[in-house]
Amino acid sequence: MDLTSIELAGSVIASVTNQDDEVVIRFEPAYLIKTMTGSDERTKWKQNVELVFTGATLEDLGTLAFPVTCAGGDVGENIYTYRDMIPVPLESRGSAHCDLGLVDAEQHIRVQGESLKLVQEAVPKYMEHIR
Repeated sequence: MDLTSIELAGSVIASVTNQDDEVVIRFEPAYLIKTMTGSDERTKWKQNVELVFTGATLEDLGTLAFPVTCAGGDVGENIYTYRDMIPVPLESRGSAHCDLGLVDAEQHIRVQGESLKLVQEAVPKYMEHIR
């Protein structure tokens, strides 16, 4: 089985928008790790993505200046919590949340919502093999 996930640590958060009841966290780029069935090696890719929460509230970010580098954190949907990664693809209805730490910043990006989905732009670009 081939697996793809976004590695939160090191991914760059370009913006967080909060309009009506939708919160969008935009990564430019996010770093994807792909694992192929039967292979000991993994590959690293980059791609711009948006993590979209609906029916959502965003905790006050204060005077956070973008872009910021993600230090890791949790993304959750229903009973699952993904630590330091986001599975690809991801779309879920029900309880959704995130708590993302930031490099060189005390603030966290915290969102609570009723659903979430990961929206990928264009195609991922290959970066390197990971041994």
